[in-house]
Amino acid sequence: MKRTMKAAQITKYSKQIKAQVNTIEIPDIADHEVLVKVKAAAVNPLEMLIMTGSVKFIQDYNFPLTIGNELAGVIENVGKNVHGFQVGDDIYTRLPLNKIGAFAEYVAVDAGAIAHMPKNLSYAEASAVALTGLTAYQGLHEELEAKSGQSVFIPGGSGSFGQIAVPIAKDMGLQVIVSGNAQTRERTLQIGADRYLDYTKENYVDVLSQIDYVIDTLGAEEFDNELQIMKPGGRLLSLRTGPNKRFAEDQGFPWWKQKLFGAVGAKFDKKAKQKDIEYRFIFVRSDGTQLKKITGIVEKNDIVPLLHPQSFTLNDINKALELVANGRPKGKVIIQF
Repeated sequence: MKRTMKAAQITKYSKQIKAQVNTIEIPDIADHEVLVKVKAAAVNPLEMLIMTGSVKFIQDYNFPLTIGNELAGVIENVGKNVHGFQVGDDIYTRLPLNKIGAFAEYVAVDAGAIAHMPKNLSYAEASAVALTGLTAYQGLHEELEAKSGQSVFIPGGSGSFGQIAVPIAKDMGLQVIVSGNAQTRERTLQIGADRYLDYTKENYVDVLSQIDYVIDTLGAEEFDNELQIMKPGGRLLSLRTGPNKRFAEDQGFPWWKQKLFGAVGAKFDKKAKQKDIEYRFIFVRSDGTQLKKITGIVEKNDIVPLLHPQSFTLNDINKALELVANGRPKGKVIIQF
């Protein structure tokens, strides 16, 4: 008889942010996969995009779908082609986009997507690092191709993204400027930011100019302001504003999707081009090799992500989703197993 587990699932895309906890079979692993007993999983705004079908043109799913994108846990079984990992290892991961399912007691995951957990973090803390860490790493290295000595501004960078983006940017030799609220000023300067703007006291548009790169965490309404402070030839990367034609080309999407994304992003591309700036959009992918480098940065700088004080179990999944969707969490929201 097959062993079973509990998993949070949806049966269709819906504007209603609601998942059901079902009992399903523990997955079998392929030769290149490991079976992970999940200890903690983080809840991200990405869950809402997936559940509502907002990203179905980027990644469409079959149902029922077990949701959840990042986790930390212990390896319980190893496929015969897997090297470098063994039963009992503590690992963390941003799951491959085409095979998510972190909100479950077990998950089968490609060994190429996992890395050993940073030694300075608990399971809950580690589960909060992979997605933002990879977003920052891929954003800075691949999308911006940032070089040492150049400047990067992260508006709204005092939250969970900035916590890991700032040390990664500093590790690359960048000058890092962040805007955010007064409460997170000290913490952000401590992890390496060169300059911190309290948005309640000063508007970055009035005080910044000639910035090489901007990583936007705020969305479309800030687009014009961000372009204003940039150097010609710079790059603006958004985590929020939306995809464009370049994104579709980079993802190798078929021509009709490239046309569609081209139309969606046209107004942003046009505005950026007028200022001689390149607009980029990122949708982060899993990558165990990059995660290993992030582990090194996390351990070296003793980075500990901020967690929301209330912890949730799988049975509270809808409360946790609701908090991330509409509440004001004081850090990453974690499901503990």
